[in-house]
Amino acid sequence: MQTLTKTSPLILVVEDEPEMLELMEAYLRRDGFRTEHAMDGERALDLFRAAQPDLVLLDIQLPRLSGFDVLKTIRHKHLTPVIMVTARAEDLDKLLGLELGADDYVVKPFSPREVVARVKAVLRRTQQQTQSVIRLGLLEIDSNAMVARMDGLRLDLTPAEFRLLEYLARHPGRACSRAELLEASLPNSDALERVVDTHLKNLRRKLEQTGAVGMLETVRGVGYRLWLDH
Repeated sequence: MQTLTKTSPLILVVEDEPEMLELMEAYLRRDGFRTEHAMDGERALDLFRAAQPDLVLLDIQLPRLSGFDVLKTIRHKHLTPVIMVTARAEDLDKLLGLELGADDYVVKPFSPREVVARVKAVLRRTQQQTQSVIRLGLLEIDSNAMVARMDGLRLDLTPAEFRLLEYLARHPGRACSRAELLEASLPNSDALERVVDTHLKNLRRKLEQTGAVGMLETVRGVGYRLWLDH
């Protein structure tokens, strides 16, 4: 068992089955994670705001507020990694179909060791993505300097365009909704979602001028995503 410290990653476990909850917390703590837990969706959001966990392990079937609603609320303002837990095939279909922004998912029944391994993998991936310099193929983004380059050529971006590109690059391959992108580029703004379309039209044009044709893709009915094969 690893020693827990104040700097050990904090995992919020949201599960309404007491035995499963106790088991998951025991395995996580054994591997060096601190834990908090909630047994319904409303308590989960209260704890999320208060504890600011490093990752949320979130069951879908919860009393008072579903895991889908909890995830939607978290994603409105936060990029905290979330692993969804489901026992029903229709929930998995909905999770995959709606592109709600989960970082991973596991299906019951599962081995607690598998879940701990998923937690470690997601934390590694997201920690790499939050570094100040993002590199995706020929694209390089320096978040501190607010400079983006494609194949060494500096992109002349507005602040909103830069924030949109940075956000998409931190979620490569994932379809991001217009509402999500609006919050990322113009937080606390009263702008309409169609403003995102205008910014991304200009961003796509600037990317294509450097040869990155097709890198920024419109996902019909959802929003936009950034492909990795450039």
